[in-house]
Amino acid sequence: MSNHDTDFQGDVLTALRESVLAKIPDAVVEVAGGGGHFTLSVVSPVFAGQSMLNQQRLVLGAIAHLMKGDRAPVHAVDKLTTKTP
Repeated sequence: MSNHDTDFQGDVLTALRESVLAKIPDAVVEVAGGGGHFTLSVVSPVFAGQSMLNQQRLVLGAIAHLMKGDRAPVHAVDKLTTKTP
């Protein structure tokens, strides 16, 4: 992992998971990573009938606040997987 300076206080993995669940309450969310780089896997019936792009936009929109600014806790989502159950 690379070192990524941030002013964020708390557990970034928990913040990512809770942010996705706030937007997609029925989701099963797995988060891994550190150093500003993370992978997310999100499974939810809300993705049914949506394009992969729209599914990913929904997830990335839920975590956008964690990616804003020069010292944001999330520098990159290296892998994002979305699926329906």
